Amino acid sequence: MSVFSVFRTTMAVLGLHMVLLLSGSSVLISAADVDFDAASNAILSPFSGTTVKTTSDPTTSFTTRVNKTTTRPPAITKHLTEKDEEEEGPPEFECPPLGLESLRVKDNQLKASSYKRRGLGPHRGRLNIQSGIEDGDIYDGAWCAQYRDKNQWLEVDARRLTRFTGIILQGRSSIWSWDVVHTYKVQFSNDSVVWKPCMNGTKEAVFEGNQDTETPVLALFNVSTVARFIRINPQTWYQNGTQGDICLRAEVLGCPLPDPNNNYAWLTEPTESRDKLDFRHHNYMEMRKLMKLVHEECPDITRIYSIGKSYKGLKLYVMEISDNPGKHELGEPEFRYVAGMHGNEVLGRELVLNLMQYMCQEYKRENQRIVHLIKETRIHLLPSMNPDGYEIAYKKGSELAGWALGRFSYEGIDMNHNFADLNSVMWTAIELETDRSKLINHYFPIPEMYTSEEAFVASETRAVINWMQNIPFVLSANLHGGELVVTYPYDMTRDWAPREHTPTPDESFFRWLATAYASTNQVMSNPDRRPCHNKDFLRYNNIINGADWHNVPGSMNDFSYLHTNCFEVTVELSCDKFPHASELPTEWENNRESLLVYMEQVHRGIKGVIRDKDTEAGIADAIIKVEDIDHHIRSVADGDYWRLLNPGEYTVTVTAEGYLPSTRTCQVMYDYYPTICDFRLTKIPARKQKEVLPKGKLTKDLQLRLRQLRLRKLRVTTKAINQRRAAAAAKQVKKV
Repeated sequence: MSVFSVFRTTMAVLGLHMVLLLSGSSVLISAADVDFDAASNAILSPFSGTTVKTTSDPTTSFTTRVNKTTTRPPAITKHLTEKDEEEEGPPEFECPPLGLESLRVKDNQLKASSYKRRGLGPHRGRLNIQSGIEDGDIYDGAWCAQYRDKNQWLEVDARRLTRFTGIILQGRSSIWSWDVVHTYKVQFSNDSVVWKPCMNGTKEAVFEGNQDTETPVLALFNVSTVARFIRINPQTWYQNGTQGDICLRAEVLGCPLPDPNNNYAWLTEPTESRDKLDFRHHNYMEMRKLMKLVHEECPDITRIYSIGKSYKGLKLYVMEISDNPGKHELGEPEFRYVAGMHGNEVLGRELVLNLMQYMCQEYKRENQRIVHLIKETRIHLLPSMNPDGYEIAYKKGSELAGWALGRFSYEGIDMNHNFADLNSVMWTAIELETDRSKLINHYFPIPEMYTSEEAFVASETRAVINWMQNIPFVLSANLHGGELVVTYPYDMTRDWAPREHTPTPDESFFRWLATAYASTNQVMSNPDRRPCHNKDFLRYNNIINGADWHNVPGSMNDFSYLHTNCFEVTVELSCDKFPHASELPTEWENNRESLLVYMEQVHRGIKGVIRDKDTEAGIADAIIKVEDIDHHIRSVADGDYWRLLNPGEYTVTVTAEGYLPSTRTCQVMYDYYPTICDFRLTKIPARKQKEVLPKGKLTKDLQLRLRQLRLRKLRVTTKAINQRRAAAAAKQVKKV
């Protein structure tokens, strides 16, 4: 999500205010309006105004109905040695959100007494909605009333009888304005004409709102009310002299009532999935337990391993899915999904956990698509790159974490900007070097300053870089949340402009990759969907060059492309960074096909093995050049390589230290399998080699040598940092 949105958010103090609603409320329906099921735990009465209680016993004191959950899952395998602890869970609501934030509530279900302009209309009064960087456009950050009096209101039409249980309120999202509602009243109606106030005994209840613009303030009704419409009626607000506006963002909690007569069938959207998966939010312990269960269910095709630890010592677990787990097979491409780089963007985490369950189940059912994918691909799934941040957001819960809580690492690092900036290294070299033949276009070494112990590089980032080096990944996707779009490199603009289209030499294939995901995603591909926040990506067919959206120096996508052979895109999965658990089955249905189709793209293009013509031994670090594409890749340890390409005819040249170059033409088809292009290189005779190499030149590739030395230093400094942290933690434990 945009850095501008995060800047606004982090200016506020993030936390949770629990408000007791000292209120009574009235039933606004007649007994004939609904055949109410006893399971709904309420008593309905005629329109006369009898109170609806949420408990069978009379309530004499006012308490919120927020429950805490505790879990004590076991460790995953023998090498997962963390001690089980009792984890404090997020608040549990009696009823889920209606869906203002997730857009389940449509724009035409929101009305207001007045609004200042279209960009501040009632359709913008959604929890966590983000404004553009300029006030006054059509994408502002709240509903704002035109008038400053106590007669203003925001109305939500649930479209069916609903038991309302609470409200969550936020102030206005804006870089330039500070507008919050301090107190408000609530009214209910069955027809949007006759309204009944929420009462506190004999007086109309007044509820506490916001003190800052970003912290979600939760109010749970002690006495729920059944109605179709609900209004939020601000009473006091930040005045700012005489210029303060009435502005708010909101979410409403409510349970739709049973509909035995099927009167509202046309409003019902499917909320279940045909797949039997564990649809809920998993904290660290629960994630480990689930991964263990998948491994136990499919031990022959899965392996769990750790690539490192977070700052707080939580392991970064990866699930490998392959027909030969733990082994790189000659000619088989390596694929990865990375989720949870921003800890509060949690949908990717749950989708990756769903994916590993799904692939295990379907493999056992002999689903040939899944069987083929597993036999022909080595798949690595990292569900949580930032487990420290996730735990912070998780404890607040899906509606209460706000927009930025848990985004950063425990040290406050945004890992989306934390990888080595190789773009600047490349562009500086291009500007300074007059002889273009001396320029490199791939496998850029990490800058020296990035490898020191003092470098502000997160433990998690160091672990992922080391992972990239150990496994020859071909294709990857970085799963985020807060928007609906797929972005592709470069993510950084060349001259540090706020935004500018900055393509790679592989622009056409990156657009293919992005389209493969976006066009098969059920929400992105819906031509009638509304924009999430402040940019309409439908205009771009739901794909965009990352730098053309906003400038992101130090992104994982750019680093992966410039430092390794791997192509990577970012997928923004949903408007809501932290969807409610009830929405997870729908989100899985929206993304299941996209996740599979994108993995299958790893088999596009050409692949082969580069061998010594005489010995048939594989040649590592041979350079594969495709004519007219100024980005090379290299063969890996056994001489195999994969070059992602669109369908077409290509002239491919392979060079290696001590060998004569070899060139051939390779044809890429539209089929879901790559074209085999093997090469056999002839060694340069010893006498000829002396003539070819300038006097004093080292026989080893200097580019590779520098790259390896820098990586070795990064590993050494990482080890030293981890040892210091472990010693400090042990010392702290000893003191306790």
